[in-house]
Amino acid sequence: MNESDPRHVDVVVIGAGQAGLSAGYHLQRRGFEPWDATSDALRRTFVVLDANPAAGGAWQHRWPSLRMGTVNGIHELPGATVPPADPRAASRDTLPPYFADYEQRFDLRVQRPVQVRAVRRADADPRGRLLVETDHGTWAARYVINATGTWTKPFWPSYPGRSRFRGRQLHVADYSSAEEFRGQRVIVVGAGVSGVQLLDEISHVADTVWMTRRPLQWIDDDFDVPARVAAIAGVEDRVRRGLPPGSVISVTGMHWTPWARAAQARGVLVRHPMFSSIEENGVRMPDGSFLAADAILWATGFRAALDHLAPLHLRTPGGGIRADASRATDEPRLFLVGYGPSASTVGANRAGRAAVAQIIADLDERRGTDGTIHEAHPAPAPRIDVA
Repeated sequence: MNESDPRHVDVVVIGAGQAGLSAGYHLQRRGFEPWDATSDALRRTFVVLDANPAAGGAWQHRWPSLRMGTVNGIHELPGATVPPADPRAASRDTLPPYFADYEQRFDLRVQRPVQVRAVRRADADPRGRLLVETDHGTWAARYVINATGTWTKPFWPSYPGRSRFRGRQLHVADYSSAEEFRGQRVIVVGAGVSGVQLLDEISHVADTVWMTRRPLQWIDDDFDVPARVAAIAGVEDRVRRGLPPGSVISVTGMHWTPWARAAQARGVLVRHPMFSSIEENGVRMPDGSFLAADAILWATGFRAALDHLAPLHLRTPGGGIRADASRATDEPRLFLVGYGPSASTVGANRAGRAAVAQIIADLDERRGTDGTIHEAHPAPAPRIDVA
């Protein structure tokens, strides 16, 4: 094979965070083998590509003060429990080794660092392969499981005068520690869990002002199983209709957390309306008053990292990609694991398993008596709900 020729594989998994490793695990468990140069057409093969230089997904990039005792939403990878850890230990020091051990234990052979530049159809034939173009060559896949998450796509809202501000502006993705803001006035923008957690943290050493676009609907009830099911159903409906997934908070309201309670007890959980514009040394409020500030922390969330899928032209006028049970409605060879309703860690695990089950059903249907796969268009499989 010429080095410029694409390498043929049954499944390419893009991303080695929780969702990608879950998909790799279930592929391996269901008889797929990691691709190598000796793979032949009778073997079911897969490859996991990851842009990070090391194992750990987004955890390796989290801020140092995010401790194991306060981190939100850890769930074990399938088949391996999270090892006991000191609640005071930094999550970015504890979880990446767990991911690295997992890759080795289950022989996932993640290839990194590999940057996926584009996914496109090999030709106009809808029964053909998808080409995954990277900075280390091209793969020709029967299926692609996209598990790229959101961490690399922080969302920065557009506000008048943002470029004029002389102080510091940073996103949650850039945050390191509260000590950087000691003695300053910090505007914290955002109503999500991270925003409230960092508001509480920074307020111990700085003067903080908390702003959100809309008043919050605080929910006194615990975020129990029925509440989670309702939240996921709401996001799932949006994705099925091709709308951006949106946040869980937009569906359920804001549930009390230990950080919110702590901030409330110290009198810092006071919501202010968003400023109307940004000036050199602060912000202009809707009533015309001026509020001086040294820094603005944008805790405004993330968007799905899907730019490499642009050549497939799957974006709807509503701004999302239509998917059902993680399978792209308009391109059945593509699965979006960790997108929308499967964006949580436990959701990613289940979606990875469901995606592999659908791929196997397709391949079994297409396998001929000689053991080879017919290049037939993969019709969408029935929805598979995995408990």
